[in-house]
Formats: sequence, C-alpha cells, structure tokens
Amino acid sequence: MADRQRTRRKPKAVLADAERLHAAALAVSEDHRSAVAQVTRAAAALRDRLVRDELGTIPVARLRDVTEGRLRVGALEAAGFRTVQQVVDAPAYSLRLIPGIGAQTAAQTVAAARRIAEAAELTVGVRLDVDHQDAMSTALVIALQRLVVAGPEAARASEIAQRVVDEVAGLIATARPARGVIRSLMAGRQRKQEALAAVERLTGLLAEVEVKAIPMLFAQASADLLRLPSSDVEAWTDFEHRSAEFYGVLGEIAGLAPDEVSASEGFLPEELSDGVRAEPLDETQSKVSLRGYQAFGARFALRQKRVIIGDEMGLGKTVQAIAAMAHLRARGSTHFLVVCPASVLINWTREIEARSTLRAHRCHGQDREPARAEWLRDGGVAVVTFDGLRQLEVAPEQAVGMVVVDEAHYVKNHTAQRSRAVAAWTDRVERVLFLTGTPMENRVEEFRNLVHYLQPDLLPRIHNDSVAAGPKAFRKAIAPAYLRRNQQDVLTELPDVVHVDEWEEFTPGDFAAYRAAVAAGNFMAMRRAAYANPEKSAKLQRLLELIEEAAGNGRKVVVFSYFRDVLAVVQEALSQRAFGPIDGSLPAVRRQDVVDQFAAVPGHAVLLSQIQAGGVGLNIQAASVVILCEPQVKPTMESQAVGRSQRMGQVRRVQVHRLLVADSVDQRMLEILRAKDRLFDEYARRSEVAESTPEAVDVSEQSLAVRIVEEEQLRLAALPRD
Repeated sequence: MADRQRTRRKPKAVLADAERLHAAALAVSEDHRSAVAQVTRAAAALRDRLVRDELGTIPVARLRDVTEGRLRVGALEAAGFRTVQQVVDAPAYSLRLIPGIGAQTAAQTVAAARRIAEAAELTVGVRLDVDHQDAMSTALVIALQRLVVAGPEAARASEIAQRVVDEVAGLIATARPARGVIRSLMAGRQRKQEALAAVERLTGLLAEVEVKAIPMLFAQASADLLRLPSSDVEAWTDFEHRSAEFYGVLGEIAGLAPDEVSASEGFLPEELSDGVRAEPLDETQSKVSLRGYQAFGARFALRQKRVIIGDEMGLGKTVQAIAAMAHLRARGSTHFLVVCPASVLINWTREIEARSTLRAHRCHGQDREPARAEWLRDGGVAVVTFDGLRQLEVAPEQAVGMVVVDEAHYVKNHTAQRSRAVAAWTDRVERVLFLTGTPMENRVEEFRNLVHYLQPDLLPRIHNDSVAAGPKAFRKAIAPAYLRRNQQDVLTELPDVVHVDEWEEFTPGDFAAYRAAVAAGNFMAMRRAAYANPEKSAKLQRLLELIEEAAGNGRKVVVFSYFRDVLAVVQEALSQRAFGPIDGSLPAVRRQDVVDQFAAVPGHAVLLSQIQAGGVGLNIQAASVVILCEPQVKPTMESQAVGRSQRMGQVRRVQVHRLLVADSVDQRMLEILRAKDRLFDEYARRSEVAESTPEAVDVSEQSLAVRIVEEEQLRLAALPRD
C-alpha cells in the first residue's frame, strides 16, 4: 500500500522534494567543510608560530651537529646569527656575503637549517595555554568551539550529506524529463523510462530519509555550524571546562605524525593495526567525539571481541568501552553489562548517560531488584559491583551484547568468588572487555590469569621470558588480546593538567554521620563526613585505588585536604607509607625538606598535605598525580595547590582527581561556585587583579556555608528515614 502511494505522487512534486534535500545536503556538507577548514587554517598558523618559537631557542651551533661537525659556524656567529630561525629567515645569497662563507658553505648551512626545521615541524605539537591567550591561539579556540558545540552529530550529518549529494544529484538529472508533459514527450521513450525509474528511486529515497529523520539532522547541523562565533572569553571558558573535547576535534582534523600513530595504536603489529583501523565504528548512539587513539581502542575491542585495554590512567578507558557498547547498540544489541568496584559505580552510570544514548541501570543497594527488572525489560547497561554480580540473576536465553569489567586486575585470582562470577559471564558472552590501568608487562602471571578468561589459546606465548625484549616487544607478542598506550606516547597535544571528578556515594555509616552534621548545621563536619567511617568510606576506597594505580605506573602522588583529621585517616589507611603530613603545625622552613625527601625517593611515593599549608610556596613538581579529598570553598586554593605540581621542571602531565559525593555538600558547593565562576569570568578571571587578589573571585565562606546548610536541611527533611 505504501509503495502504491509513493508511485501515485506526481514526478514534479518528487523532484521538488529531492532538490530541496539536495540543497540541504550541499549546505550541510559545505558548512562542515568550512568549519573544518577554519580549524585547519588556525591550527596551521599556530603550529608555524610554535615551530618558529622552537627554532628561535635552538642555537646556531646545532647546525654543526646536523652536519656531523663538517659545518663551521664561527663565521655565522661572528655575523650576529644566534639561532637556527635566524638562518632559516636569511636568504641564501645574503649568507654568501658573510666573510668566510662561500657558495658551498652557504648551501650546506641552508640545508642543515631546513633539516632542523623539518624535524621541529614533526615534533612540535599544537597546545593551547589558557594563561597565554594570544590572537592565534584564540582564533583556534573559537574555530574549535564551533565543532565541539555541534558535536559528533554534525560530522555524521556531513558524511550522510555527502552520500546524499552523490546519489541524489544523478537521479535528479535523470528524472528531469518526467517533470512535465512537454519534457516527457521530447525525451523519447528510453529516456522517459529512465526518468520514471529515477523518480521511483527518488520517491523511495525520500521516504527512507524521512523515516530516519535525516532532514531534521541536516537542519540541526546547519544551525549549529552557522552559529555566530563566541566571544574570546566564552570560547576560552568553554575550553577550560572541556579541553579534552577540543583536543579531540583538533587531533581528528590535524592528524598525527607517523611515529605518533604507531604509539597511539599501542605498537601493534602492522597487520593487526590495519585490520583494527578498517573496523567500522558507528557513532550514532554516541554523544561525544573520540580522540583518534580512543576510536582505535573501541575498534580494537570490537574487532578482537575479547580483549584487555590497559591504557595508563587518564586516557579515557571508560569512554572507549562506552563507544564500543554504543556501536553495538546502533547495530541492534540491546543489553550490556558493566562490572566495577563500588567506588566507581556512580562514575560509570554518569559517564554512560553523558557520553551515549544508552540508559544506565544501577543494580546496587536497595534498588537492585527494580533496576535489574527494568534493565531486562527495557535494555541498556546494567552496572553492578563485583559482589553484586554474584546476585545478578539473568536467564541464559537473555542476550548480552558485551560485558565490560573495570579494574579487571581485581579478578586475577581465579579461586576468588568474584573471579568465578566474572568467569561465568565471560563463558556465556561473545564480547568481553577488561579494563585496567595497571601495567601488565612486569606482572606476567597476573596477565596470564586475565588472558585465561578471554583468549586461553594465547597462554603458551606468555611466560616470564616474554618481557626480556622490553615492553614494546611484549605488547606485540600478546597483541591479539592486549592494547596499552601511555600518556607520554599519545597525549602530545594535551594541556599540562587533566582534571577528573571522581563521584562516589555515601556508605550507610558515612551518610548517618552526614545527616547528623546537617541536622546540627555543622558545615565543616558535613564536608568531612565521607571519611567518618574509614573502613567503609567510598571516598577513601577510591583514593586508595588511585594511589595503587599510580604506584603501578611509577607516579608520585600528593594528597591534599583542608582537614587534618582527614589526612590522618588517609595516613592510617596507607599504614604510615606516606610523607608528611605537611600542616600548620610544621614550621615553614621544614616543609620543603619534607617535599625534598619525598622527591628523592625513586619512583612512586605519596605526600600528604593540608591544602592551605602545602598550596603556597612549595615546589612539588615531583608529583604528577594530585588527589583532592574534597572540594574547596575558595577555588583559587585548589588552583594554587595544583600549581605546586604544575611548575617548570614538571616533565609529566599532572592528573588531578577531585573526590566528590553525589547529592551532598560537595555537589552543592560545585553548583554554587561554578555559577559564580561563570559570572566573574568575563570581568576578573584573567585580570591581574584576580590573580593577585583571590578574594575577587571567591565567595564568602560564611555565606556559602549558610546557604548549603539550609538547602541540605530542607532536602534531607523530605527524605524517608530508614
């Protein structure tokens, strides 16, 4: 019936609709191409300047090194040449005018300078610094923001638009004789038949794009891509809040150098890398753009089906897992399962719904059974803890598209109950993805245990001698099941600081302490209630996991808290394996001594410090992981504390993990402070006054405390008591 209705439409009307679709597709394709070109031009201009800046720091004497000592540079130095950039800028004929430099020496000099310049072009990455907002950097941030705001839907619309243009243009040309009676008579019999066939094909195509809401997709993409450019302040503020998305778009457009590509693909064998790159990745169910290495990780999981992604912390393993599940959802799978420690359960539920269209079901606590029933009925992602997995009853006939096991090193012991529960699921599901930030190269037996769940056929090639040839060789040997990338290999374009909010939930004991503090109107007790019951504290458990992962990667950690008793809890949990704490009772002259002792330890170490004591005047650049036990009333206090690690001499990117409890004083503080932060951005944040006077951008502690206490008392009063 529907087919007969389509054929009854007049060819003239069909052609008119097709021409409108063609015009909309052309517009979207051109709008996206123009936005990409703007980023490309801005990035190229900034990269050229950064290369020039780099060459401006390289002494002219380096030309001698490039020519293995054959080139004498004394004459150049005597003529006032100090840097390689000066040589690059000088015309070749002008070099021949310098006493002691002939035509051959001038040619050698120019060639050597060009070789250094080419090397700089390959190694200098485009990086944006919020503290140096020059015109070129601002132009790039504004250009990137257009694509970031438009999101991955704009790129998808552009791809679809190009396919529509390619298909529809020819059909419209063929169908034109069917537009009217006179044209039809003049066309001849064969052309008339071809025209009617083209009209029929266009009719079907128009119905198809209508069902898929393609016209709406085109309209939204064009609207997003044609928005007026943001102001400098708006663009930079947006960049600060989601720099990873900006760099993701930049990396996708600018691409990577060949050596960076190899690193971003975990140094896999070429044949395997080629296959992974060719693996389709449907992003229609995703809400964010992936960086190149993240898209590769998702494709790796999809192609190999049963693997471990062991990327270093901070590289977005969660995002890669969500992207893989979103792809499978787009291809028809409906149910997925994530198994994780309780400390990251709420992070998973938030990330799934923020980064995809998938629905997350938290099968934990009192609402476990209703959540399980809803998941089974409606589909989505069931998120359970390792202990909860043992109680998750799912009929054998229920298909599950993928099982993701986070912090997979938790199941390295096959005899543990949690391990047996995971093993049962890996046996029944085709696709399994293990995530762990702990490097496996020096934990061969642990790695064998994990691979046993996934690809037992690989076990013969994994033995204690496997690491003798180094980590890269080890990864290639076990490439079918393991992908690991390090920050230094793939984050060449990222800023010096990566911020991660670690959301937790109160345990019953901590919530009781919190409720009592709220009832008493004790703001400070509310802020540290999450540590009231150390043995079952969700925040403390996550803190210890972050420290353990940092230890596995050989990173030093500094833990900041406003409260001495919180630091005492952390110190006790670490069994005194920490330096400090640095607090108000420690004389200022002794504080740097403690930091120096901490820095002198080879590899991993932990330093504890009160944020108001260690946040000013100390140099803690030995630490590349910063953990904030709670948010601060004064945001400048946090930034100053992080700045102790992010200083000249820091050779590793700093990861900042802020521990937060949902539906608590932590969340209320962030909501209020972010609103105030936005208000002051345009007027104060970048001014010298703001930098020298923290009070210009901070709220009153008393006013904030009063407001939050009152709001929490009202909220908790409405909750039922157990």
